[in-house]
Amino acid sequence: MTTDSVRYDDEVEDPLGGYALLAGTFAAGATLFAAVARRRGVRLPPTVPPWDVALMGAAAYKGSRLLTRDRITGFVRAPFTRRESEDQAGEVTDAPRGSGVRRAVGELVSCPFCTSAWLVGALVCAYASAPRATRLVCGGFGALTVADWLQYAWTWTQQTTEE
Repeated sequence: MTTDSVRYDDEVEDPLGGYALLAGTFAAGATLFAAVARRRGVRLPPTVPPWDVALMGAAAYKGSRLLTRDRITGFVRAPFTRRESEDQAGEVTDAPRGSGVRRAVGELVSCPFCTSAWLVGALVCAYASAPRATRLVCGGFGALTVADWLQYAWTWTQQTTEE
């Protein structure tokens, strides 16, 4: 057992040191952003309209799917994961490999739910400093999400009419 791992049961060994490093990196990034924003006089919006929340949510969803499941972004995951399966709609499933920090990063980049948290953090920082540009980027990802749903609907329609 490595020094940064703890065994919760007989089969799972979690890289807690790697998790701590990633959590610390996330917290340090948020703190750095807050300090720089304050120094530069960035004024936070008094409220965030629900449509901006929905737009950022759609963007985080699609961005996390692209980073964690898209075949083309496999080069980002490859140092930390191994290919486990090829799924429908051109998506793939990767599994983390290695130990320690490498495994922790592998778990992050292969998990759309985990990656969403990081993307939301980045989007919130971007929204605070450049809301119009962030809305534009999020709108693009939102449109891509709608396009995906339409692709699935079309495929479902074709399959049900052929039966």
